[in-house]
Amino acid sequence: MIEATLDITTKDGAMETFVCHPERGGPYPAIFLLMDAPGIREELRDMARRLATVGYYVLLPNLYYRAGRDTMYGPTVLEAGSDDHTAMRAVRTKMTIPPVMEDVGAMLAYVDGQDMAKAGPVGAHGYCMSGPYALAAAARYPDRVKAAASFYGTWLVNDAEESPHLTFAQVKGEIYISCAEHDALAPLDMVDELRRLFEAAGAPGEIEIQPGVHHGFAFPDRKVYDRDAAERHWERLFALYAKL
Repeated sequence: MIEATLDITTKDGAMETFVCHPERGGPYPAIFLLMDAPGIREELRDMARRLATVGYYVLLPNLYYRAGRDTMYGPTVLEAGSDDHTAMRAVRTKMTIPPVMEDVGAMLAYVDGQDMAKAGPVGAHGYCMSGPYALAAAARYPDRVKAAASFYGTWLVNDAEESPHLTFAQVKGEIYISCAEHDALAPLDMVDELRRLFEAAGAPGEIEIQPGVHHGFAFPDRKVYDRDAAERHWERLFALYAKL
């Protein structure tokens, strides 16, 4: 496995990005793995590595880079009231879809210049706060982002003008949306409304509810980790990206 941490130039600065891909063969389809709210950590790097081992050129960007290079937090980031949690929330609450779409454009420009990255369609998937970003990328760059997935994405139906549910009709590739049965950030009534809008738009893909699990089920280091649901998440991802 070849891996490196490097800066990708965006219009707002240098976006620190973990990149990994197989040592031999290639070129490989590019995949953008978009972080959840707690930010970049070894758990996410390991997930990027697992995806890369089956034949992908994976980018894991620090989407908090606009707030500085110290926006990587420790294990207490999920503990309400901790210093890391407070610092993370101060950055997280300012995140919106439009600037992240500019970041996706910068990543597309980057992979277009890499010999080990296959030209053409790319995939994008996000967890938690980045679920909406991955879906938005499929709508913003429909001729490039041909496969997109959201795992326990937050507030997929909201009042913002860039809410993902408003852009389903613009997608040309395939979408996969996985929701947890127990998730205060994406309650089942919201998922029902999302499914109705998804079907009405004729969007290509699937919305699936994972029974009995909670928000964060795919992360091995979380207390809510569920092995069966997490492995199903990998199965769905591999099947989705195999079409690139």
